[in-house]
Amino acid sequence: MSYYSPYESNYNVYYGDAPRHPVYYHHPFAHAAGHPSYPQAAHQRLVFVLVHGSWADTTFWNGVADELRKQGHAVYVPEYPGHGNDSDPNVTHGMISRSVADYIIAHQLRDVVLVGHSFGGSVVQKTAELVPDRLKRLVFMNAFVLEDGQSVADQFPPPVQEAFRQLRAMSKDDTIMLPFPLFRDAFVNLADLALAKRLYGEIRPEPAKAAFEKLDLKRFYVLQLPKSYLYLTEDNVLPQGEGYGWHPHMSSRLGMFRLIKSHGDHMTYFRSRPELMAQKLYEASRD
Repeated sequence: MSYYSPYESNYNVYYGDAPRHPVYYHHPFAHAAGHPSYPQAAHQRLVFVLVHGSWADTTFWNGVADELRKQGHAVYVPEYPGHGNDSDPNVTHGMISRSVADYIIAHQLRDVVLVGHSFGGSVVQKTAELVPDRLKRLVFMNAFVLEDGQSVADQFPPPVQEAFRQLRAMSKDDTIMLPFPLFRDAFVNLADLALAKRLYGEIRPEPAKAAFEKLDLKRFYVLQLPKSYLYLTEDNVLPQGEGYGWHPHMSSRLGMFRLIKSHGDHMTYFRSRPELMAQKLYEASRD
């Protein structure tokens, strides 16, 4: 169900798969100056840790991170094993999530808004289990939200899973490289051809092991942390049909969460419209 509050009029909160009929609440002091729930004009300063997804590295966030820093936020973008300068494909999901948690600890970060994009959603889930006391909010940006015992690969239809297995088997080092037609139509469908080709030239083969690991997420599902789902509505990586998709299929697994929507596909606007992505990310993250 969508719950609207006059104090928080810029977002909706959804509770699982409940029917979405709005319920309106009124507080007699909601619009009184100085009331703690009255909307404030001041821009809240936040601490962001941004976690990228598959076929990417920390440069994925460059434009968005720059925009957030211009707004006065502290922004950290950790790299994790098997990506960036680390070309070792034999990385596990545990190694990845532990590296993000260690980064947060090493930088003595607290009140962190931990943001995951795509595969990074599963990293956020496991990282949250490791450092819950350092986190302020979790934000899933067209990101996987796995149920206990699932893998990222499980979230795709069987034909896509099989295609990934074949690409994995064809590689010499247990990685998966996206064919350009798949990348163009599913990942950057809003880009023109020139930008699509440029973005494709920047991706590298993705270590496959972590995407096929079944994750124990029992601890995640008892954490009492605020959560948001930022849904880019033209993202075609997951089928839009029943039983798949980012929202409400993935998002509803969070229980109670804040929903923010924006135009965008899986990767294009991070490069071509970083100011929009930064603004929507702020809306998903602020108090």
